[in-house]
Amino acid sequence: MLEAHDQPPDAATMRPELLSESAIQQQLASLPGWQVEGKELVKEFRFTSYLAGIEFVRRAAGLAEAMNHHPDLLVGWRKVTVRLATHSAGGLTRLDFTLAGQINSVEAAPANLT
Repeated sequence: MLEAHDQPPDAATMRPELLSESAIQQQLASLPGWQVEGKELVKEFRFTSYLAGIEFVRRAAGLAEAMNHHPDLLVGWRKVTVRLATHSAGGLTRLDFTLAGQINSVEAAPANLT
């Protein structure tokens, strides 16, 4: 029987592991349009209308909430800039690249607003 101190840490409280530079470059290769700026993963999305950008933000926010991993979203006229980083880890982790891939899927999905 395991003692309390022998139990693995709760997954919800574990800090995600920072990715190496080579792992970051490998992940980046599969995410068109994304780039690394400092310790953040960044992409600017463009839309045919302001409301299409707002709809994109709504969908991206739903994905972020489901992952409990929240990007910075800057809304402009017909564009949205997404900035991802795992602040608790001090840089980029697999969570950032997973969410970036899901956000790319939102961009590819047909929008109801144009």
